[in-house]
Amino acid sequence: MGDSMITPSIEYDYLIKFLALGDSGVGKTTFLYQYTDGQFNPKFISTVGIDFREKRVVYRPKTPPNAKPYRIHLQLWDTAGQERFRSLTTAFFRDAMGFILMFDLTSEQSFLNVRNWLTQLQCHAYCEDPDVILVGNKADREDARIISQARAKELADKYSLPYIETSAFTAQNVKESIEMLLERVMSRMEKTIDKSIFPVRQPPPAPTTTEEAPCAC
Repeated sequence: MGDSMITPSIEYDYLIKFLALGDSGVGKTTFLYQYTDGQFNPKFISTVGIDFREKRVVYRPKTPPNAKPYRIHLQLWDTAGQERFRSLTTAFFRDAMGFILMFDLTSEQSFLNVRNWLTQLQCHAYCEDPDVILVGNKADREDARIISQARAKELADKYSLPYIETSAFTAQNVKESIEMLLERVMSRMEKTIDKSIFPVRQPPPAPTTTEEAPCAC
């Protein structure tokens, strides 16, 4: 797998949509900008609602040895972390094939809120077990770090999530994290009978009495 750019006029094999989630200020926008443009842009203001960036990459399956590479068009959706935009951003959950759940290594609250974001995913994603990676951002700010790697890894293991630490400033592990998520998503696709579809969330059972109501998230 690589991040080789493809000429825009060339068709792609798959359109893959990733959604970046996390509290406001954890660095989602600068992270995605670093991935697509290869540079750190410190002038961003908080995302209002939702925005997205795009990049063409080549995905090379690990097996079999001579497997055909796929041309991937990545859409990287950037969500607002503020509560007032939550109803808008959750509307995009079902369209995303993978999720970048990000917290700030220098912020205790953004780390504690990871559980809340996972709850949102369980309610609104395309299936009950979507592909998610947990990303601890701002690894370059070691002097201000509050969340240890061991503590973050413990949380990731609890929810069976891969964990990686990144820096949108230095580009540390930015490309690697996207590749990690793409590998998981493509592996899921290759296991499906029809590669053009993803497993869908089953509708909840109908209430058995008038007093029962569906779970509200």
